[in-house]
Amino acid sequence: MSKLDWFKEAKYGLFIHFGIYALPGGEWHGVPSPHGSEWIMKNMKIPYSEYKELAKKFDPKSFDPYYYVRNAKKWGMKYLTFTAKHHDGFAMYDTKVSDYNVMNTPYGKDIVKQLADACAEEGLTFCIYYSQMQDWEHPDGEGNNWDFDPEKKDFKRYFYDKCIPQVKELLTNYGKVGMMWFDTPYDMPEELCRELAEVVRACQPDCLINSRIGYGYGDFREVADNTIPVLSRRDVWESPMTMNSSWGYIKRDKTSKSSADVLQNLVRIVGKGGNLLLNLGPDENGLPPKVCTDALDSAGKWLEKYGDSIFGTTNIPNFPYLLPWGDLTYSAIRKTLYFHVKNYPAFPHRVLLTGLQTKVRSVTLMYDGSKLKYSQSYEPGRDEHRLYVFLPEVCPDPDDTVVAVELEGEATAQTI
Repeated sequence: MSKLDWFKEAKYGLFIHFGIYALPGGEWHGVPSPHGSEWIMKNMKIPYSEYKELAKKFDPKSFDPYYYVRNAKKWGMKYLTFTAKHHDGFAMYDTKVSDYNVMNTPYGKDIVKQLADACAEEGLTFCIYYSQMQDWEHPDGEGNNWDFDPEKKDFKRYFYDKCIPQVKELLTNYGKVGMMWFDTPYDMPEELCRELAEVVRACQPDCLINSRIGYGYGDFREVADNTIPVLSRRDVWESPMTMNSSWGYIKRDKTSKSSADVLQNLVRIVGKGGNLLLNLGPDENGLPPKVCTDALDSAGKWLEKYGDSIFGTTNIPNFPYLLPWGDLTYSAIRKTLYFHVKNYPAFPHRVLLTGLQTKVRSVTLMYDGSKLKYSQSYEPGRDEHRLYVFLPEVCPDPDDTVVAVELEGEATAQTI
């Protein structure tokens, strides 16, 4: 077995961005910060001497690790990734390397440990985010050039004094870690990226590393934030996405992806062979925005019914045409293509898939298990394979109506 097996089977995970940046919530002295709230220190060039005062107010009394872990499971997620240290340099755990950590706040409890323990108890894979290059608190870390003269920085001093010791702590003190999720390696020297990867593998050989460690030393590809590849991919990959406009909590943002948006992104990512890592940013009390959790609740109920169309699937073949009605997922084990109909067709209530060469065995509406009529043909003059599926007059599920198309063999698509 490969250590990647659990990740390839997981498909769906919860990302949590939580830190002292939740207190200002994307505003500094009443002035909104551009971009994400977790970047407020850099985007607004806040002096470290001022920013660090947030730690004296950090007291998320409503934070409950079991709330996040149990809801992640209810939402259909299989792993959880938490920001142990983001770019601002503040550690959300009991680190002995730096006093700049959650233990020196009014809250005074190790949040990484709470989540690690809850995940272990509830059977959810626990993963850790760590910003390895950017650190705006450390004089030699990357990013803070308004407090610290870049000409006087010695990055290796930060790397060996803070980064490596903290990564070792995280991989030694919190049980089994499924993945180290690194970020923004920028122009970090390759030999240091390699050394960091070696440290991870020495501490926990089965711990995955994402590609943002740099230079190909990761175990799988992390695609750009909030993006989906155009084509189906056979490599192992993950797409990190936010539920709203920011990774960290932002007061002025009252929006959220709808349950239909969440499902569409999940279907498209899984159909192309990837995983969706979907982010929540808790507020200063440790609570996620309700508009976001309401959408996840609804999407979770959909997954309870239609999970077979997501879990146990692999990447679809690259069919030659865009599908105006929706998207596809595919289970090679079950030899089944799943039609995800988001744009329900008007009369005569049929959808068309062009290019499927494999003979169809049966077509089933997953909503109630009823058999659907279909028509499969090949026109030699145009060298074109066509499959029409005829749907009920009334849309069974407005978020995503799923049709299971069982095939007689492996799904193959013709090229044009």
